[in-house]
Amino acid sequence: MDDPIQLGTNFTAWDWVIVAVYLSGSVAIGLYANRYIRDMADYIVAGRSLRSFISIATMLGSEVGLVTVMYTSQKGFTSGFSAFHIGVCAGIVPLFIGLTGFIVVPLREAGVKTIPEYYGQRFSKGVRILGGFILAAAGVLNMGVFLKAGAIFVTALTGLHDPVIVNVVMTLLIVLVLVYTVLGGMVSVVITDYIQFVVLSVALLLTAVFAARQLGWEQIVDTVETVHGEAGFNPFAEDGVGWTYVLWNFFVFGLVSSAVWPTAVIRACAAESPQVVRRLYTFSSIGFMTRFILPQFLGICALVYFFQDDVGRELFFGAEGHVADDPNVTLKAMPSFLAQILPTGAIGIVCAGMLAAFMSTHDSYLLCWASVFVEDVVNPLMGGKLTTRTRLTLARVWIVMIAVFLLIWSLWYPLGQDMLDYLSVTGAVYASGAFALLLFGLYWKRASSVGAYLGLIAGAFAVLGLKPVQRMVGLGELLDFQQSVAVLGFSSVGLSLVLLVLGSLLFPDSPATRKES
Repeated sequence: MDDPIQLGTNFTAWDWVIVAVYLSGSVAIGLYANRYIRDMADYIVAGRSLRSFISIATMLGSEVGLVTVMYTSQKGFTSGFSAFHIGVCAGIVPLFIGLTGFIVVPLREAGVKTIPEYYGQRFSKGVRILGGFILAAAGVLNMGVFLKAGAIFVTALTGLHDPVIVNVVMTLLIVLVLVYTVLGGMVSVVITDYIQFVVLSVALLLTAVFAARQLGWEQIVDTVETVHGEAGFNPFAEDGVGWTYVLWNFFVFGLVSSAVWPTAVIRACAAESPQVVRRLYTFSSIGFMTRFILPQFLGICALVYFFQDDVGRELFFGAEGHVADDPNVTLKAMPSFLAQILPTGAIGIVCAGMLAAFMSTHDSYLLCWASVFVEDVVNPLMGGKLTTRTRLTLARVWIVMIAVFLLIWSLWYPLGQDMLDYLSVTGAVYASGAFALLLFGLYWKRASSVGAYLGLIAGAFAVLGLKPVQRMVGLGELLDFQQSVAVLGFSSVGLSLVLLVLGSLLFPDSPATRKES
């Protein structure tokens, strides 16, 4: 439902021309990549030919998407400068991984295209199938709010408040993504991600500088203190998010997003060598950090701007000056702010960069989940006998089917929490078990198939962190919601680790079981 109060925008017909030209060029380049697809290795990991610079750019290009900008800016709006702890966590861990090679280098040396393929190599075919199914299901669920974020962005930035028109625009973007991803696979993803990375990085940096100069640093600090108090600067303050939530973000947006999340790990698998993998993570650490901090700062600027504006204050704040509770409202703050301060032309470039980034994220995710389902679920169930042509066709069909599901889910699911928390919970459905299997599979010889099964199943209990699920099972009454996201998340991770160890000790693999895959 639209808000009764509508804000104006500087977006004009000239800006739409800029958007149309830019997106058309991106699609044309993506389609050109189809000529380089010969087999599944080309389609999924670009023939493992990516070198350092292009690997860094394409990884950050897929991770710095419109949905990232939206949910991180929302967290800046609702939490102030204390939200920067997420960016710090996201920068420290990739640096550590790049220096040590933790998890990702052994995966690259194993020669696998996907993480579930490693499960089959290390444990058994059954573990690979179960792990692939959980990964694909959790990944698609994780994408479920991407279109919602895109629709809110388009509505707020351009002034298109007619939901029918907005849905048409978002559907058209998905169709464009489908065209070049279905045909070009990872090669087209790499090329388009590289372009989006450059454009969006420059646009975000210049926009942040422009916003800071418009508002003034002193006013920004004073307003955050007025609205959020000490919690706006210190996440460990009495009214802040607390240690548990900070540590959870360290795990999810630091370790998981860089070393366990498949759309990042697939870049490591596509790298030319283990040495490239190390450089990829070492130099990407800065990008992983700024992809959170820059949009969060824009969210803070939106907070400051609308707190001083009578119409904006009525829309985004309660009677006592508190931030609105409705996450669908706070998601609109950053694009609404840009619509007010950016001039015609500049706003078109930013919109084009954001929508292109929206497409970049979708191409990587659609390719990843469809490839996992075909390579790690369907093909193993068929005894590994499917031809390359059949697997390519199935992957393309699944990309289309996932896109159709996302269109339906984005309209149906009631977003009852900050988008960042939704993404961390749905990601943990896969990542809790995956972290246990990768950690012990790579670094503990006694890890067994039974332990792996138990670890995967236990990790799926992270779904209890979703607010609608909590209401359904009655957990919402027991824990403060934001704390429950971290508590339930760590519980699923801990349960996965414990059950994997116990299962491995009680039911060790025989030599024959190890060879099953």
